[in-house]
Amino acid sequence: MDSFLNCPDEVSSSSAFTVEVQIARGHVATNGIIAVNEPSSEEKYLGQFPVSFGAIAPFMADLDTTDGRGNVYYREDSSSDVLQLASDYIKRGFPETTFDPSSVVIVTWKLVAPYQAPGDHALEEKRNTFQAVLASSDSSSYAIFLYPEDSLQFYSTYSKNGDEKIPAMVGFSQASTNYYFWENPGSYNVIANDEESIRNLHKSSNAGKQGVWVFEIGSSSDSIVPAKISNILESLESSEQDQEMTSKPFMSDYGSTEIRQQYVTSSTDSTEEDQHHVTYSVPQLAAEDFLTSYQDVTGTPSTESFYSHQDFPTAKAPPRQFHVQQFPPQQPQVIDVEEFDETGIVFRYHTDIQQTCANNRHQCSVHAICKDYPNGFCCSCIAGYKGNGRQCVAEGSPQRVNGKVKGRIFVGNNPVPVMFENTDLHSYVVMNQGRAYTAISTIPETLGYSLLPLASIGGIIGWMFAVEQQGYKNGFSVTGGEFTRQTEVTFLGNNEKLVIKQKFSGIDEHGHLTISTEMEGRIPEIPSGSSVHIEPYTELYHTSSSVITSSSTREYTVTEPERDGVASTYTGVYQWRQTISFDECLHDDSHYAASATQQLSVDSVFVLYNRDEQILRYAMSNSIGPISDGSADINRNPCYTGTHNCDTNAICRAGSGNRFFCECSIGFRGDGNVCYDVDECSEQPGLCGNNAVCNNQPGTYRCECVEGYEFAEDGRTCVAIEYAINHCQTGTHNCDIPQRAQCVYTGGSAYICTCLPGFSGDGRACEDVDECQQGHCHPDAFCYNTPGSFSCQCKAGYRGDGFRCVLGEVEKTKCQHEREVALGSGGAFFSREIRIGHFIPQCDEHGNYLPTQCHSSTEYCWCVDRDGNEIDGTRSGPGVQPPCLSTAAPPVVIGPSVRPDTVPLPPGTHLLFAQSGKIEHVPLEGNNMKKNGAKALLHIPDKVVIGVAYDCTDKMVYWTDISGPSISRASLHGGEPTTIIKTDLGSPEGIAVDHLGRNIFWTDSQLDRIEVARLDGRQRRILFDTGLVNPRAIVADPMRGNLYWTDWNREAPKIETSYMDGTNRRILVKDDLGLPNGLTFDPYSSMLCWVDAGTKRLECMNPNQLGRRKIVEGIQYPFSVTSYGKNLYYTDWRRDAVVAVDRMNSIEKDNFQPHKRSRLYGITTAFAQCPGGHNYCTVNNGGCTHLCLATPGGRSCRCPDNTVGVDCIERN
Repeated sequence: MDSFLNCPDEVSSSSAFTVEVQIARGHVATNGIIAVNEPSSEEKYLGQFPVSFGAIAPFMADLDTTDGRGNVYYREDSSSDVLQLASDYIKRGFPETTFDPSSVVIVTWKLVAPYQAPGDHALEEKRNTFQAVLASSDSSSYAIFLYPEDSLQFYSTYSKNGDEKIPAMVGFSQASTNYYFWENPGSYNVIANDEESIRNLHKSSNAGKQGVWVFEIGSSSDSIVPAKISNILESLESSEQDQEMTSKPFMSDYGSTEIRQQYVTSSTDSTEEDQHHVTYSVPQLAAEDFLTSYQDVTGTPSTESFYSHQDFPTAKAPPRQFHVQQFPPQQPQVIDVEEFDETGIVFRYHTDIQQTCANNRHQCSVHAICKDYPNGFCCSCIAGYKGNGRQCVAEGSPQRVNGKVKGRIFVGNNPVPVMFENTDLHSYVVMNQGRAYTAISTIPETLGYSLLPLASIGGIIGWMFAVEQQGYKNGFSVTGGEFTRQTEVTFLGNNEKLVIKQKFSGIDEHGHLTISTEMEGRIPEIPSGSSVHIEPYTELYHTSSSVITSSSTREYTVTEPERDGVASTYTGVYQWRQTISFDECLHDDSHYAASATQQLSVDSVFVLYNRDEQILRYAMSNSIGPISDGSADINRNPCYTGTHNCDTNAICRAGSGNRFFCECSIGFRGDGNVCYDVDECSEQPGLCGNNAVCNNQPGTYRCECVEGYEFAEDGRTCVAIEYAINHCQTGTHNCDIPQRAQCVYTGGSAYICTCLPGFSGDGRACEDVDECQQGHCHPDAFCYNTPGSFSCQCKAGYRGDGFRCVLGEVEKTKCQHEREVALGSGGAFFSREIRIGHFIPQCDEHGNYLPTQCHSSTEYCWCVDRDGNEIDGTRSGPGVQPPCLSTAAPPVVIGPSVRPDTVPLPPGTHLLFAQSGKIEHVPLEGNNMKKNGAKALLHIPDKVVIGVAYDCTDKMVYWTDISGPSISRASLHGGEPTTIIKTDLGSPEGIAVDHLGRNIFWTDSQLDRIEVARLDGRQRRILFDTGLVNPRAIVADPMRGNLYWTDWNREAPKIETSYMDGTNRRILVKDDLGLPNGLTFDPYSSMLCWVDAGTKRLECMNPNQLGRRKIVEGIQYPFSVTSYGKNLYYTDWRRDAVVAVDRMNSIEKDNFQPHKRSRLYGITTAFAQCPGGHNYCTVNNGGCTHLCLATPGGRSCRCPDNTVGVDCIERN
């Protein structure tokens, strides 16, 4: 039995045991390390590497196992199978070694959680599982780190010592050596210490097998040596040795897992106040410096060793960064049984809680019995029912299967695929005949006839309910209708291929099996009106370790419609390979009684496409039994051939020869030839208990709770519903106002209140913290307390930031200096003198040039850059103020710092808008702004955010910053922002996302150009760099392949359009425009709308039609606009507000002013779901090597600029 750690992080409890090799005492800690010596308090070592006490670190981080957040198991094991498994893994990495371990120590961190800062819930549901295995012999020791697929869900944790996130550390650290007056740090080896490399641990390896890392940690050479990487990467065609390893039932996928081991005796060793750890003996690491052999990933070992001798007290040796082997992506393919490999915890562990029927009865069907075994439990259907125990159906009763089908299929040589989704599939099975009828609706005629040969799309249902010969099992008896199936069809001749993926999810609440089907690829074209005939066929099904495979070659005959009285006929051939993966109960050996190879016999195959109803129909009869040519007598019994006369609700029982008898299924009565349904509800009143009604159904009955009640955990008793209320969302909480506190929803109807930074209290009543009383400012500075914050300002005669003040006046800025000269000299200093009077520059309170400069006499205004230079095309006549943008970021208010992380958004649609150094959101409820739910999404106080765009696919927000300048993005699920472009930018303003082609577009009003790049900022390409003066807003219509943008050039304002590849550029609107600032395209109504700060109008048009419609006039100073439903929402500089306008009725509906009044910039809609539709870049990047840019009805493949040395192909 594995020993079990599950104490709070603050309490330590240790136990020890001994491995009979050269050893030193070691300690297992919950924080993902095995310490060589007793570890110090976690506050001292987390985030530090190397560590003074020495450690083996498969995932060193601040991990939380309190309150059921994961467990840590450890044991010593010397059983032969575990020793052999460890030896096999080590020999994969060190093929020349003769290592035979005598003992193995296995430590498993299972579903452990990250430590989170108070009030932060971004990683609340994330859990990690990983293992460390230490194997020892008399002469050497090895460490194996194992990271199953998808087992690492977080890669860093918050520090208890501060607000920063600390990436996990994977590596080895030699213990420090203490001398009289100093400490000599030990050498160390780093495997991974950043999020990207940790994220790839399960996909990479240094031993040729994904997620497996092997190291020699102690031998005669006293070195840490990474495994040698084989020249030939492990492929899907594994060796026989690999097949033997992967076929072992390693995963604990059904109940608990078997382990043969000795019990570990524990004793108290020490107590710490910092963390939970246990002590045991581990192989002794090298006592002196590490000698690390450098291994090249090409597979050729370097003959040179890096040796760094350390004469104390010199600094530590530099870390050794191991090279890793990256596995190339595999093309989709059908996996044969001998190629199948499970990814999961490899070395099994026992928990202290035995998995038994008593605590897992709900996993079995109500028509099954549960049986305990020494290592777990299994379910089996009772007499009269068929299935695998988890899912059971009455023998002989007809079955129904429902599901959905989606596909993307090329027919013949047509370059345009036929695409469909959410198509219904319905199947009816006469179980005692093995006859399955399947119908797929709304399949277009261009595809329907060509799908006729693929009868096995529905044939999988026939296999599930095939008539079973004695000693053989159909698909439902083996899988219970819970499995995944991947099929590859190759049509011989032109080598067309089609991949079919199907997932069966068991029986739903209506007693029907559920299925989802996806198809993608190319098939031969069959002319419309043709008929297809398929001869009876047989197929062998091979079962091994939760995997079933089969393959065959099939023929079909096509008869085309008559032409001139003659109907041509031809024969087609395709190869069919499929893999079925399912979970089986490994504790019950009786399931091995069924033959590993069975033959499915299929006859009476009928296929039809109805062009009027657009329905595709398949029908076939199925039986499963031994491999046979069909001549054996047992195959001719009417029960197996379906030629009996039993009722459709009866079971056919085979006798000797051709004898048989009929027996009504459970839930029916009769002589078997005729069966009548039993009305259980009438015969057994009160069957369903209180607060429930009984509904009779064929062969069974169903209990349903009355309104206001729901089933309890037992699935039988109806209890009153407790309606959960999110008080944080409804505003019915008792937390303090949003300016002082936040309400945090914790599930159900529960919530907690927490004060915001800068405030103190219990969350229900929060008081401002007077930071000025805490002496944050310099003695020669004034401190100004503000709600939730404070600021410092040097006294007169001093200069500085308020935290540090020195004697001397503050140095004047360029603007202040020029203003003084102008006021003193009458303005002769300037070249901007206009006819009469003198121009005097205007500066803001911080000495920066105001972005808009005006001549007091002539009343002309223009925009200037940060150096005061006039920007071309911005000069406006009297009474008109151009929409100038300030590139100077506002000074950061001194006070409690705000992390630049996004706050995860609740479900639903939201408005996102920029307000200088932050992005805020307002939830939408229908067409109404839910103003009490408005909050800051992201704080970036040192930036000037202008444009905002949203990617509805990955839930990411993108924005432009003109102070950097830069383009960045962040996830709405939470996390830190990432800058994706920060070079070769002038003044990036408008930004648009093509969520289908995965590209971004942006305007640059300083460089006067429009560019495109991939969503991660790579593969930049200039679309336009001529004919632009002040480009600002830009929007994309991905489904139609169009791009739209505004240019508010004061001499010739315009709205332009082009295809997304930059072709077909033309002016859409040029008359009656003033300052077209904002632009939006509504994908649902296909309307293009804009706001104009010059004409003070909001207008719309259909880009494909002539004419414009004025929505509202007389608005004040609009900057940006977006659409949702029947409303348009725009930001207004004069009102500092988001204004909602009813587009249909041309009236203002509402407005929202943020708590802090300042200019609002870009606005966009964060849709809860992406608008439906596709373009030619949606799948496989449109076949392009680099940029795929959509056009109406097509796409262009384009190369990024500066493609020297890049293998890029351009084509239309």
